[in-house]
Amino acid sequence: MKATALFEGSYSVDVSKKFMPFDPAKHQVEDRPASLFIYVQPFIIKTKNDLIVLDTGLGFKNEDGKLILHENILKAGFKPEDVTLVLMSHLHFDHSGGMVIEKDGNLELSFPNAEYVIQRGEWESAYSKPSKSYKTEIFDVLQRSNSVHFVEGSGQFNSEISYELTGGHCEFHQVFLIEEDDQIIFFGGDVWPEPEQVLRKFAAKYDFDGRKSMELRIEFGNKAADEDWTCLFYHAKKNAIAKVSAADDTFKIHSV
Repeated sequence: MKATALFEGSYSVDVSKKFMPFDPAKHQVEDRPASLFIYVQPFIIKTKNDLIVLDTGLGFKNEDGKLILHENILKAGFKPEDVTLVLMSHLHFDHSGGMVIEKDGNLELSFPNAEYVIQRGEWESAYSKPSKSYKTEIFDVLQRSNSVHFVEGSGQFNSEISYELTGGHCEFHQVFLIEEDDQIIFFGGDVWPEPEQVLRKFAAKYDFDGRKSMELRIEFGNKAADEDWTCLFYHAKKNAIAKVSAADDTFKIHSV
């Protein structure tokens, strides 16, 4: 079992929730006032039974008009049509934009042969609580495709994959553990977004429940250290795939 980061780029985002590509070599921070600067790193994992994508990025295209996510999957040695599972931590646009692709003016599934695993409460919230963070036209495509596999609460998806409803970042956020042989891979979405948040232990104001997210990071950090998890950080600037060690509630991040 191997995880590969599918780096989609770095971006600035302001109160309008519009994501703008940000290249430090070309752009100036002062030209993006009141912006949050983030990195976007979906992941792909090959197990014995599945080819799995974990969250799907913004769905931006490169200069050749091709989906960056698809190009990165090809570079990793796989084909988008061979993806069997898409595991979604939540449905904010920077995580769900790549679930679909635009072709000839129409939206189609980016992974036509995959099941999209989504927490039912998150799906319902996206429709019932209008927000700039959600783009429901994406979800309409999934709904028509009959490719959505809804889960509720916490549980076991199959023999290798378990999911846990955490809340924290948003009300129905979920995380995933993928286990095969003696290896455990943990994907924590936006309650586990980057190594710096694990190290600093702060409550983010942009979270639905920042304190809960902080407490979850401490809980998962201890488990990751105790059980030797390989951890995936979706918004990491570096060390997107790493191990964690702990001593006296102080964590250290080790790249792998």
